[in-house]
Amino acid sequence: MSFTIAIIGRPNVGKSTLFNRLVGQKLALVDDTPGVTRDRREGQGRLGDLEFTLIDTAGLDEGAKGSLTARMQEQTETAIALADALLFVIDARAGLTPNDRGFADFARRANKPVVLVANKSEGKQGDAGAMEAYALGLGEPIQISAEHGEGLSDLYDALRALMPEPAAEAEEFDDDDIIVSDEDLAKRPIRVAIVGRPNAGKSTLINHLLGEERLLTSAEAGTTRDSIAVEVTWQGRDFRVFDTAGLRRRSRIEEKLEKLSVSDALRAIRFAEVVVLMMDAQNRFEEQDLRIADLIEREGRALVIAVNKWDLMGKQSSLISALRTDADHLLPQVRGAPIVAVSGLMGEGIDRLMSAIEQAYAVWNKRVPTASLNRWFEQAVDANPPPAVSGRRLKLNYITQAKARPPSFILFCSRADAVPQSYLRYLVNSLREYFELPGTPVRISLREKANPFAHKRKRPS
Repeated sequence: MSFTIAIIGRPNVGKSTLFNRLVGQKLALVDDTPGVTRDRREGQGRLGDLEFTLIDTAGLDEGAKGSLTARMQEQTETAIALADALLFVIDARAGLTPNDRGFADFARRANKPVVLVANKSEGKQGDAGAMEAYALGLGEPIQISAEHGEGLSDLYDALRALMPEPAAEAEEFDDDDIIVSDEDLAKRPIRVAIVGRPNAGKSTLINHLLGEERLLTSAEAGTTRDSIAVEVTWQGRDFRVFDTAGLRRRSRIEEKLEKLSVSDALRAIRFAEVVVLMMDAQNRFEEQDLRIADLIEREGRALVIAVNKWDLMGKQSSLISALRTDADHLLPQVRGAPIVAVSGLMGEGIDRLMSAIEQAYAVWNKRVPTASLNRWFEQAVDANPPPAVSGRRLKLNYITQAKARPPSFILFCSRADAVPQSYLRYLVNSLREYFELPGTPVRISLREKANPFAHKRKRPS
């Protein structure tokens, strides 16, 4: 079982910077503004030959019961309960504060091994604050700079003393020699990103999937900042679901912190396999929703549309067919994308949503046999031949599928630069309908066949 370490401390002492340093990626948002981290984030940390599960937490801070600050502290308390050891981080340049002293008592009461870390100790300015840390009674402070990677060897020694001895390693082998079967691939978690405008109910939906208040929710827009990944199992299938910050129009994004949150959400889209676009049932298919859907299509991800807060709409069965009509009209580039009416708060439609995600993932991975593909191609060209350009006929030879994820095809033809975009759209729509590829992006790239007579010189006249 993996050794788990929680990073705790008051706001703005560099916990997320240390988290990013130990996991080797910039997963957590980092900014000078205190309180950037709200939800707890997990990652696989590594320091030398030590491997462990790392939990980044919100800054320990006091708040009124039921407030967002109080619920952030509850998330931190949960992380402490899950951890085998704690990294208590202070700001060596700022020195000890009353909050540091109070939360040191809190860490002692947790009855877990505590490693005291004096961050921002680079240069001589951090020495005095690090010496003050002895007063906390948590042992010798380890002076590091998470930003510059200084002092990590001392941190390694402290963690090595706490962690169990590693098991004997098996004989090394080359991963490239392993053949991954389709069955093994089907067992891998499906990466799903939940995106949408602020306050669409993304975190509430994921909490209902998990059956616990794993993510902070609030009526105030913009509660979620980091893209938090959680593991979900539904009917024996594993999913890795990413909660993301709300995406507003670019012209409305002014604060640096929101820009970082949006950038993190966009990265979650790029690394996802299926993206669920959540809309508010009372304000559906607004301009920003259409922009997000277009972004998902351009990134080549499978799309599922979830219309949330459906419990507020009453029993209006005709609205579902109206949603389908609106989606196909406003989003022709992903025609047929699954639409599911859900209520994240009440838990309605969750089974339909997860089933739609599985189906969209299967379509996104679909491969079409070359023989069937060219039979369709002949029928499509016979039914609607390509137009002549500048009085010259375009010759379309054959088509083949280059890859899946998303389905991508190569069309061999003459004069590739002259094929109109309108004709390519016709082929894409026909391909999507014939082979049942609803909602997934379909790519057709053009390639000219080599001219076998191009190397021969013209005879002199």
